[in-house]
Amino acid sequence: MTALIGRAAAEVGAEARPTTSGSRAPRPSGRRTRRAKYALTVLAFLLPSAVPLLLFVLGPMVAAAWISLTEWNLLAPAEWVGFENYANLLSDPETADVFLHTLYYIVGYLPLVYVGGLAIALALNTALRGRTVLRGVYFLPVITSWIVVALVWRWLLNPSNGVVNTVLAWFGIDGPGWWTDPAWAMPSIILASAWKDLGFVMVILLAGLQAIDPELLDAARVDGAGWWRRLFSATLPLLSPATFFVIVISLINGFQVFDQVYAMTGGGPGGATQVVVQQIYDLTFRYGKAGEASALSWLLFVVILAVTVIQIRGQRKWVNYG
Repeated sequence: MTALIGRAAAEVGAEARPTTSGSRAPRPSGRRTRRAKYALTVLAFLLPSAVPLLLFVLGPMVAAAWISLTEWNLLAPAEWVGFENYANLLSDPETADVFLHTLYYIVGYLPLVYVGGLAIALALNTALRGRTVLRGVYFLPVITSWIVVALVWRWLLNPSNGVVNTVLAWFGIDGPGWWTDPAWAMPSIILASAWKDLGFVMVILLAGLQAIDPELLDAARVDGAGWWRRLFSATLPLLSPATFFVIVISLINGFQVFDQVYAMTGGGPGGATQVVVQQIYDLTFRYGKAGEASALSWLLFVVILAVTVIQIRGQRKWVNYG
């Protein structure tokens, strides 16, 4: 009798107990519910940044794309012209000139700001007395208004009574015309730009230097490598991720150079410093050609995108993340 009761209780328990496979496989409806909740949670966290992105970045980009297909002077109603603005820009020699001036600026600015920032970062990465204060001093121009910096450099490089030419005269050197001379106007802007951005490059490269394992450099020193050999064979390869970031950001900013050009030369003298963004500004607010200006801004976007994609693909060959 006891055996029969035990066997019946075991059968009832087996029927009431859920199977192993059933306990592990969630119901499809429950899985969808969890995914929906997760998506809503992610959306809630992204909204504070997604809304400004849509309103102030993607929205204006779409609007500029539509305006680029019209003829509009900011006052009268826009007239649809299709791709005529793009055709006019691509056939206008002035478009090639402003892109060449922008490229000239980048070629002069990028090596100067990188080498200068690297030199400062290497110096401040040593046991230098007062290095914390020096880091703040070098970074101060980065947070200074571009208009202030441009006006200060315009005064420093004044051909008649500027500080730079005055110092050069002490050594018997006749200083150039700087921002008043078509041959020296762009170097003046490059010099001011590099001085302002040295602090930013210095901070990024200094962070990269401090992330390098000191044991690797010590091993190179033990092997007899001198300072220059350690720099080129160990430090710079290990610093390549920070270098890659600096180059990408500097190139993007270089293609969009405007503030210093506007404040120092206004695109002159004789159009020697007329860069792409300055041309966009002039087409819009001086000549009332907002359609052509929008088309030029999209051409600039395509160029920046292409250069960035090339860099991202090429970095696999020289950037060391290990």
